[in-house]
Amino acid sequence: MTDRFVPPTIAPPGKPLGILASVRAARRNVLGILPAISFTQPIVTGTTGPARWHMVQGPEGLRRIFLDNVANYPKSEVMLRMLRPAVGTSLFTSEGDAWRWQRRAIAPVFAARNIDSLAPFMTRTAERTAERLSAAREPVEMVREMLTATFDVICEVALSGRAHFDADIYSAALTRYFLTIGRASLLDFLDLPPWMPRPADILGRGAVKTMHRMVASAIEARRASGPCDGDDLLDYMLTARDPQTGRRMTPAELLRNMQFFIVAGHETTALALSWSLLMLAHDSAAQDHAHAEARAALGERPAEAGDLDNLPYILSVLEETMRLYPPVGLLARNVLAEDRLYDRPVRPKDTVFLNIYALHRSRLLWQRPDAFDPGNFAPGAVAARDRYEYLPFGAGPRVCVGSNFAMMQARIILSTLLARYRFTPAGGALPVPVMHMTVRPDPGITLRVTRYIDGM
Repeated sequence: MTDRFVPPTIAPPGKPLGILASVRAARRNVLGILPAISFTQPIVTGTTGPARWHMVQGPEGLRRIFLDNVANYPKSEVMLRMLRPAVGTSLFTSEGDAWRWQRRAIAPVFAARNIDSLAPFMTRTAERTAERLSAAREPVEMVREMLTATFDVICEVALSGRAHFDADIYSAALTRYFLTIGRASLLDFLDLPPWMPRPADILGRGAVKTMHRMVASAIEARRASGPCDGDDLLDYMLTARDPQTGRRMTPAELLRNMQFFIVAGHETTALALSWSLLMLAHDSAAQDHAHAEARAALGERPAEAGDLDNLPYILSVLEETMRLYPPVGLLARNVLAEDRLYDRPVRPKDTVFLNIYALHRSRLLWQRPDAFDPGNFAPGAVAARDRYEYLPFGAGPRVCVGSNFAMMQARIILSTLLARYRFTPAGGALPVPVMHMTVRPDPGITLRVTRYIDGM
């Protein structure tokens, strides 16, 4: 058996933490509160202060929460408190009828025919990214570079350009948001109501205003100018309507959903690309395989949507990377009515954590759970696996509506880069995964980029 690269993770505590230790750990890194037992058991139950919680990382329990009894497990108020300032009552944060009508209206926007029509934007961005890397003389910080690339895609696909966006200002505001409003508070652990102000809410207000101002400016400019040449996402969403009622989005609903798409659509894809390049930089055999596949399909040109069926190994690289570093590693749900998960009674007002990070590294499900092995996503392995063993985009009726969009842009960008360049470590310690809302590498991913010379 070939040795595989074992990338960095976070050593879990041996037992659940107390309330103050949990707050300190969660503010540093949410992954630091996942107990060791969660990697070997499908469910863990405990209390933190007055709050009773269950951490679920078994596929059967996750299937019940995501699908079989989904109405009993709405998003937790703590999670909504951290998200609503940025994205309001958007598709991601709504429940019940408010969610259903938005889902019906937005789902056709992400239909395959519309996503395919947006692919040329992604191809142009991939080419621009490759050109920037060709000029690099020093090691490149990949998270920053991939955020630029995916922000380019979002601006092109969503808004047909950057006329109303400054990527540096927007990204700085987003990072500020994650480090203030987007962090857990001691008041959350004390189970105090979400309407009670948290100190971080004040610190993050300016960041929210900056992001909203930029999105609102782009929407108003489009309303004034009319549709662009070639539909973009904003055009689709301006005309989106509920097929059952004919209802369209109000200006506030449109702003919130565009804001969520921009935040989620570029951050998570950029991280998947950055982590993927780190994996390949430390696994030369996997990188050689991916390069040979991309080179055979593309030569020196950028990838297009029609190439993706010829790039299965690069898809496996991305999927394996998202197994190790899922876009969001931990979700939280409230409990409305009594239920049972495995052998545990679950009661109203309990909190249920959906532990995707531990699911993807479960000692019960994966042969080498902490190693990077794209073979985990070879066609035969995927066919033999339970659907709920791998959940980078969630599942059930609330599965991420933009997952196909995200995977298309990631595959187009990654295959374009791998066809031309070799990525190697630049020295120094490996970054560690840190989660607040998304799973980011700390302090970053710095790699050397050189032209790929076949056979070397």
